[in-house]
Amino acid sequence: MSRILLALATTALLLSGCTSASFDLMETTAIRKPKFQDLDPQDFGSNHPDRHQVHGIDVSKWNGNVDWQTAKRSGVSFAFIKATEGKDMIDPAFEASWKGASTAGIPHAPYHFYYFCSTPDEQADWFIQNVPKRASLLPPVIDVEWNPASPTCRTRPDPETVRKVMQRFMDRLEAHYGKKPIIYTSVDFHRDNLVGHFQNYHFWVRSVAAHPQKIYDSRRWSFWQYTSTGVVPGVPGKTDINVFSGSEKNWHAWVASVSK
Repeated sequence: MSRILLALATTALLLSGCTSASFDLMETTAIRKPKFQDLDPQDFGSNHPDRHQVHGIDVSKWNGNVDWQTAKRSGVSFAFIKATEGKDMIDPAFEASWKGASTAGIPHAPYHFYYFCSTPDEQADWFIQNVPKRASLLPPVIDVEWNPASPTCRTRPDPETVRKVMQRFMDRLEAHYGKKPIIYTSVDFHRDNLVGHFQNYHFWVRSVAAHPQKIYDSRRWSFWQYTSTGVVPGVPGKTDINVFSGSEKNWHAWVASVSK
């Protein structure tokens, strides 16, 4: 393939949704030594997360005061930061975290933990009220998962209702922020509600015991949360660590395309 054709193909893939398949078609990555320590490492076989060049974290109030400059120097390339939950909760560390990530030059995205006991419009209103556009350099995230330990909302709607309210919430955020949201989900929630749906959205998947391709049926993913027991300089205690599906070159191109 000529350089011109390759460039056109790369641009088309970036504009079409940047799924893991599109990223991985462009370049493969070499096996690397672990970037960060893991207090409970899993054997992912040959498809272990350290094959990926771009690693990031997701944080909330439970992580304490993050030293963002130290995290950046340690190799953190992006951060998902909890912003809101339901229709009336805001993470108390959100403002300090997105400002710290911004100052350190770490691309960041706010995320919303979705409650199925509130309407999508109530939750979209709350998110928009509390998350300035400048706090969403990367696309905002909707976190959808079952939460059986919740003291306030254990409702499990049928799959059609789940997808309907998700779509309404995401449409509201896209209209306001100008970016198509990323969907974060867990194995059981994806299996129950999302298989075969939302193919034109980026997915951030949780998979801490096996590679996503083994447990997410036909799902092309862009981000993989592979541990909750990671050790990252600058982040107190244990933390979640994630990888981006493509190469570092793909990463910089994608960030440039979504942060305009």
